[in-house]
Amino acid sequence: MLKVQQLNAWYDHSHVIQGLDFEVRQGEIVTLMGRNGAGKTSTLRTIMGLVSKCRGQVIFDGQDLLGQPPHVRFHHGLAYVPEERRIVPGLTVLENLQLGLLASSRRGEMDAMIDEIAETFPRLKERLHQEGTSLSGGEQQMLAIARAMMARPRMILLDEPSEGIMPLLVHEMFQLFVRMKQAGTTILLVEQNVERALSISDRAYILDQGQIVHQGAADELLRNAEIQERYCAV
Repeated sequence: MLKVQQLNAWYDHSHVIQGLDFEVRQGEIVTLMGRNGAGKTSTLRTIMGLVSKCRGQVIFDGQDLLGQPPHVRFHHGLAYVPEERRIVPGLTVLENLQLGLLASSRRGEMDAMIDEIAETFPRLKERLHQEGTSLSGGEQQMLAIARAMMARPRMILLDEPSEGIMPLLVHEMFQLFVRMKQAGTTILLVEQNVERALSISDRAYILDQGQIVHQGAADELLRNAEIQERYCAV
């Protein structure tokens, strides 16, 4: 579904992504791993079109999207949930969810999607008329994911979804990712909770200084403590 080839990206004069090659197959959960500063978030942002200085190929469903603006990539079926969540202040949970369909061709499905999301995210169903920014950190993360899911994306890019969230909600969230996969959503995940991420993933790539230094089946990497310690320990 996604093939990244010789992807390079820069912030000013800093060459943050250096010739990445990797792929995500339809129906997979694939995790990008590595220490802070390894280039994981920059990779997601470049795939989504949020880094202006880049070159290479981002082929999604056979079409190279590099050079296309983020909204075009969104219409192709890519969604992105950044680490900072970006819940809109002053809007209720319901209104934040409705934002997820404003730029979509599926606006006529608004009510049906709200009902579907409410069933998938019971915590949000109980708080639809509560201000979004008044939710706990974990609930705000769920709201950000639910908002991205409103347009039924074919692939979702998730950046550090468990960051700063209590363990009970982390467990609930990762169960949600498994259900999303079972429902047909492909997931590219950046996550510092290595054990948790690998336990639900099909495959993983390890980044170091903007380059892929290791890749393999998730269960193999889960058993490889030496690789995890070398490249992923915070």
